[in-house]
Amino acid sequence: MTQRREAMNVLVVDVGGTHVKILATGKDAPRKFVSGPNLTPARMVSGVKQLAGEWQFDCVTVGYPGPVIRGRIASEPHNLGAGWIGFDFEAEFGCPVRLINDAAMQALGSYEGGRMLFLGLGTGLGSALVLEGIVQPTELAHLPYRKGTFEDYIGLRGLKRLGRKKWRACVIDAVSRLVAALEPEYVVLGGGNVKELKELPQGCRAGTNAAAFRGGFVYGNSRASRRRLLLLRRVLRLQVSPDPWALRRNPP
Repeated sequence: MTQRREAMNVLVVDVGGTHVKILATGKDAPRKFVSGPNLTPARMVSGVKQLAGEWQFDCVTVGYPGPVIRGRIASEPHNLGAGWIGFDFEAEFGCPVRLINDAAMQALGSYEGGRMLFLGLGTGLGSALVLEGIVQPTELAHLPYRKGTFEDYIGLRGLKRLGRKKWRACVIDAVSRLVAALEPEYVVLGGGNVKELKELPQGCRAGTNAAAFRGGFVYGNSRASRRRLLLLRRVLRLQVSPDPWALRRNPP
């Protein structure tokens, strides 16, 4: 007789270019602190432990703003400090730690079936596809677009440089190009800058702030296998590919 595995208390850490946000199992309100270009992994862990305070947790899920392959960070982040590759998160947190691309984590929490494209409009541009329940992180942000990359135009740098009106037009244009290329059934737009849109592009819906944490809780309670990660199939019937596309083009 197979014994049912009890769910663990998970601390979800959503690492962004502007803030690091955390939430633990059973807690209602997330907490956050400022990140930025000087945030190293050691400073992140220290800030998280201080901010978590009295919260109790068995393991940690870290949503990382860059490629993660087989549970390991594959490249340094564009909008944070250095030292992330090879950093021993489990030694620093003192418990099991699972790493996942931050856009994939929010996509996991936003998915409602079918073929979904997730785009995170934040400091950069996060992206992930979910194809019939298989979550595939992508690095669309650094593909060529106009005189730079998609992130240069619809990330925070583009918003500040272009202003809201031109930035909104770029978002609509970029979404239409990516939809034409990837053919999703629907698009979820997440990230802090969704609120800057007057209206959503056709076929899109806005993600919620809770989606990233929901995805992190599911991922933290999942079991790894050699070929795929089975993620609470009784609840969400989702699977995550352990081999995300890791191509990344440095922006100009």
